Amino acid sequence: MADDARSHPDGSGDPVAQIRREGPDGLAAVFMQHRERLKRMIHVRLDRRVAGRVDPSDVLQEAYMDASRRLQEYLANPRMPLFLWLRFLTGQRLLAIHRQHLGTQKRDPRQEVALGRGGMPRADSASLSIELLGRLTTPSRAAMRGEMQAKFEDLLGSLDPLDREILALRHYEELTNNEAADELGITPAAASKRYIRALERLRAVLASLPGFGPS
Repeated sequence: MADDARSHPDGSGDPVAQIRREGPDGLAAVFMQHRERLKRMIHVRLDRRVAGRVDPSDVLQEAYMDASRRLQEYLANPRMPLFLWLRFLTGQRLLAIHRQHLGTQKRDPRQEVALGRGGMPRADSASLSIELLGRLTTPSRAAMRGEMQAKFEDLLGSLDPLDREILALRHYEELTNNEAADELGITPAAASKRYIRALERLRAVLASLPGFGPS
């Protein structure tokens, strides 16, 4: 049974209980609450080759329709938290869009990360580098971001794929440690250790960039 946060013993803080009470209106309300989180996932995982042709809002609309069609199936056996289910459906929709625009022969399986419940497009190093540099640089270093981005993107690409994934999940998509662990199919303790290790490697990467290393 999924363990979404509950604020009251009667389940009034449980989004699954809300949907059971309110039906389609409840799903629409809960989906809207998670819309920005899901959009961040799309931005960091949408293939750059098709980004100019695909509107994230359209992806979300299609994911919402998928959720509407499969809602009763989920409610009958909610084995994962509702947000992660919505995120899974959005990721599956992204995969379908990649295959539609790039074609099966041109699609690179290395650009997908295997999760316990199916595939998901990998975090895009270019999008991740833009986000991380924006968060990690100070205003005085803002003018240097353009120069650093290409190198930072290459360095992020050299990280272990799982390290990149947990940085994307925790920093960009803002998943909790438990949510990230669930997505990666590992224990929360292992996810925490992986995240700490990824941050240490990220600091090492930053130290090699001009303006971030020891003065």
